[in-house]
Amino acid sequence: MHTHLSFDPARTPRLKEALDRFPSCRIMVIGDLMLDVFVWGEVQRISPEAPVPVVDVHEETRLLGGSANVVHNVAALGARAMVSGVVGNDPGGRELVRLLRRAGVSTEGVVVEENRPTTMKTRIIARNQQVVRFDREERRPVEHDTMDHIARYLEDNLGRVDALILSDYAKGVITPELMDRTRSMQAASRVPVIVDPKVQNPVMYRGVTLITPNHHEAARMAGVEIRDEGGLKAAAEVLLRDLECESVLITRGKDGMSLFHRNGDMASIPTVARTVFDVTGAGDTVIATMALGMAAGLSTVDAALLANLAAGIVVGEVGTVAVNRENLLLALETCAC
Repeated sequence: MHTHLSFDPARTPRLKEALDRFPSCRIMVIGDLMLDVFVWGEVQRISPEAPVPVVDVHEETRLLGGSANVVHNVAALGARAMVSGVVGNDPGGRELVRLLRRAGVSTEGVVVEENRPTTMKTRIIARNQQVVRFDREERRPVEHDTMDHIARYLEDNLGRVDALILSDYAKGVITPELMDRTRSMQAASRVPVIVDPKVQNPVMYRGVTLITPNHHEAARMAGVEIRDEGGLKAAAEVLLRDLECESVLITRGKDGMSLFHRNGDMASIPTVARTVFDVTGAGDTVIATMALGMAAGLSTVDAALLANLAAGIVVGEVGTVAVNRENLLLALETCAC
């Protein structure tokens, strides 16, 4: 069954009740921790040395990025967040840990790996437009001792959480071995596992509860060209079959989201964003809100509606932004009017 969902005010009481339950939910996030650096400035001239703009820098901000931004969204939405991942023994790693603690998140599960840099993405922004981005990162799998530490942290705490998010940015934390160990633990706990995937090795996500690729990732993972609704449905069917997951949520930018279930049901959710300044971090917000909605007892459809509202807030801001419960409640009340 294919359902086209516009926001129905009749759902508002149910979604508000779920928001009220967020503080009692505990979510674990495992994935690639990053530090997002934004250098803000103005461009008024071209360099005499090369045909490139000269940015007069006014300000620099450092924010939680990657899986750390997922954690930040979980905490900002009022839930209890747990995190595991890897940082380097460097200033960026120490800053990232400090920012996590400032957000009220324990860093007990964060591993410092000596021969690995902290992943940092630096964006130069002039007049709300990204001029250039440069990355410091290592993509090789984490060391075996690091993976063991993360897996033990997961094993020790999985029974205490309401949902597990795996935030894969292909920087070496989410590996086939970790996924195998996660599957064996999940079989005993029945905790929902929600994955923000990367394309390189999709088969390793087999058996998770829900994956949340964007439409470009879904096309590459499925090997199906997505040009219309038919291609979208075909790609989702391949992913549901090959990965043996319960649901696939495909985010589609200006076209909203599409949610597919193993039983053949599909729901199309139009975007609620009025303006789009920056899509940075929108996927992190979607998976955090989706996991929290499911942990709070919502159906996947209702959780996706709430995640769609949260994403609409994020893309209206420049930079990596975490949605809080107050903003999401306001968006919910505005849609209900």
